[in-house]
Amino acid sequence: MKKTLIEAQHIGKYFYSPKKVQVLNDISFKIDEGEFVSVIGKSGCGKSTLLYILSTMDTEYEGDLKIDGVATKKKTPHELAHIRNEKIGFVFQFHYLLTEFSVIKNVMFPGIKLGKYSEEEVEHQAYERLKLLGIENEALKNSNQLSGGQKQRVAIARALINKPKIIMADEPTGNLDEGNSELVFDIFKEICAELNQTILVVTHDNDFANRTDRIIELSDGEILSDGPPLIGIG
Repeated sequence: MKKTLIEAQHIGKYFYSPKKVQVLNDISFKIDEGEFVSVIGKSGCGKSTLLYILSTMDTEYEGDLKIDGVATKKKTPHELAHIRNEKIGFVFQFHYLLTEFSVIKNVMFPGIKLGKYSEEEVEHQAYERLKLLGIENEALKNSNQLSGGQKQRVAIARALINKPKIIMADEPTGNLDEGNSELVFDIFKEICAELNQTILVVTHDNDFANRTDRIIELSDGEILSDGPPLIGIG
């Protein structure tokens, strides 16, 4: 039986500017180890808001959330930061690499921050992640010397550095052309299969979503459907 890594229980969220508006309503689901799940829906449906709650970065919500079996609701900011650093790797639409540092230093930063391993071990792990993604030859370059697709691969390597239980990605292909979008999907699919990595992707790209294991579709802040793609592609 697979272990449940994300458990959302009756999540509700309101915005209060300028008036009270419900953004998420009674959101409940579980995501198990090794699942590749996409969250889709029209702009404004609550996808990114949900991701920020699931990532523990937004704590102002109704309901409960468990990450790797740990209830997060009453955790301190310091405790939540530790959960994020240890359990979750992040990939965003914009890679947020630090241009003044080398590729390998960018990948190392979350590992140094976690403080679990020596700097030498973190550097070794960073190189191994770059090697996994086929860009180890770029390790000593500054990140501003890379193409858009290469930068996003570095961002994925950085997300993997602490061996997180979960990768959370917010529109990871939104800033890429079709070829690089395909590459990013293939990388996610590979690490899901080979590392048993759990991946949760918020995306507006239905072609991307239709090739994941499972789609959670939101509409007006509620779950419209939750299940495997109706049409498998590839």
